[in-house]
Amino acid sequence: MRPVQTRSTILVVEDNALARAGVTALLQGAGFDVVPAGDGQEALDLLRAGPAPDLILLDMLLPVLDGWLFLERIQREGPQPHPPIVITTGTILTREWARDKGCAGFVRKPVDPEALLAEVRRCLGQP
Repeated sequence: MRPVQTRSTILVVEDNALARAGVTALLQGAGFDVVPAGDGQEALDLLRAGPAPDLILLDMLLPVLDGWLFLERIQREGPQPHPPIVITTGTILTREWARDKGCAGFVRKPVDPEALLAEVRRCLGQP
């Protein structure tokens, strides 16, 4: 008898509704469950309410609470250990910067669907 496979849940933190919908559709089509958030504060509130997702996909340029403040606050207030975080950004940030901030992954915007799925699976330890 094979063990029951559970679907991984990804918290998608993206303020652009069109981009959020596109990433959500891509991830759901690849077999992931998705919880959307429009800004960093909404994401922190969702994390506090639980259950914790398996991974966080974090845009950096957000209203209310941006990605930089989200990273600071999740260290202080979020679940510990917190889920792996994959940064998505079109800014000058780099993979090395993300790693130095304790993030598991990095995807440059505009997002290439295959690159995003590969990075998500890598960070989740999936083939």
